[in-house]
Parts: sequence; C-alpha cells; structure tokens
Amino acid sequence: MDIRWITAFLDFEPAAHERATAFWSAVTGYAVSEPRGEHAEFATLIPPNGDAYLRVQRQEEGPSRIHLDLHVDDVRRHADRAISLGATELVACDYVTLRSPGGLEFCFVTHPGESAPPMTQWDGGLASAASQLCIDVPASRWDAERDFWGGVLGVPIEYAGGSYAQTPPSADRPMHLVLQRLDDDPPTVGAHLDFETNARDDEAARHQELGATVLDTGPEWTVLRDPAGLPYCICGPDCR
Repeated sequence: MDIRWITAFLDFEPAAHERATAFWSAVTGYAVSEPRGEHAEFATLIPPNGDAYLRVQRQEEGPSRIHLDLHVDDVRRHADRAISLGATELVACDYVTLRSPGGLEFCFVTHPGESAPPMTQWDGGLASAASQLCIDVPASRWDAERDFWGGVLGVPIEYAGGSYAQTPPSADRPMHLVLQRLDDDPPTVGAHLDFETNARDDEAARHQELGATVLDTGPEWTVLRDPAGLPYCICGPDCR
C-alpha cells in the first residue's frame, strides 16, 4: 500500500461542533489544537505521544459525518487513479476531494505522520484508542465499493468473517480500515470509528460519563452515539 497515513475527519454540524470537539478530546485524551482555516473551522486532536490522525471540522451546514484523508506523495496521481476507478472529483487544489461511487467523501493530501501513538492509559489499568475506521456499505453496493477501495488503496480487501472485509493492518499507522456490509440499504456509503480497549464495559461507562449514549450492546461490540449524533463502536483488543 502506498498510502502513507490515514486521518479520520470528524465533520460536525455547526450547532454541535463545540460540544462534540470537547467530547472527542476527552474520550481520546488528546488536546485540541488552535483552530485554523479561513473561518477557523479546522482543528487537530493532538496525542501526547506520536503523530496526529484525528481531526475535526465545523461544517457550514448539514448533518455530522466522517470522511477520511489519505496521505500520499503524489496527490494528483492518486486522484486520477481513483477517478479511473469510479470516483467523482469535487475539489482540486493542494489536496483533492473526491466522492466514492457509493457516496463517501475522501481526500488525498500530503504531510503524513510517521509515529503511531500508543493507546491512552486511564486510571485502573484501562487503555483505549480510536484505532479503526469502518466504511459502512449498503448491501446493494457491496461488491462495487469493496473493489473500488481495494483499487484506491492498492491492496486486496480480504474477507474477515461475517459481514466484514479488511485491509492488511500496519503497525506504522494508527488507523486501520475495514469495510462492513450493512443488512439494510441506505442511499449512500457512510463511515464510523471503532475504539479498541482492554476492558469494553469500563470503557463504555467512561464514554457515557463524558456524554455518549449507548445504542446497542452485543457479544463483541458496544454501539454508542456521540453528542453530534455520530454512531461509533467500542470493541475488545482483538477487533482488528
């Protein structure tokens, strides 16, 4: 894979931006950078050690969502390859914003990180990290979207059991990518984050104290919603 780094961008609706940014800073243990951008709409969540891989954005309008940034050496070359695979180009400047065939926005950017942060250590021996971005694919789009992301990333998307397929994990990057085939058929492809932890129940309780709402609990996953309405999951140490 010649994708050098992956950043998850949490794009918040305006009314929820301040509250949601504070929430994600608290649940990750990462400081919030000074805002940047023409309207001070961007910020980075800065880990105590290692390089950043989570960022936040205040949207001008629309519901909260997630998009991903793929860090590469040659933005234009990778964008052209994605377009040949079915992506639609939306913005082109020093970065390129595209939309996958199923509707998920993503960007090719430069400036990769080099050092993956360790898991954040909490009181009582609890440890956690937002370590996985799951691309949620409607059932009718599964084959096309899986093939598209395999081509964009330059790696095979391998069956991982159940309704999941994944890219090969890398110890050099803190964010792993996985695709999930949904049982239902929403109009577009979406994405959510997964937290990895050594004590799922304790980690879920910590998130609830900070403002998350539990939506569902299963044998391997706890599904929550953040203050901006974004769903995300907490899983055990073997979730990737």
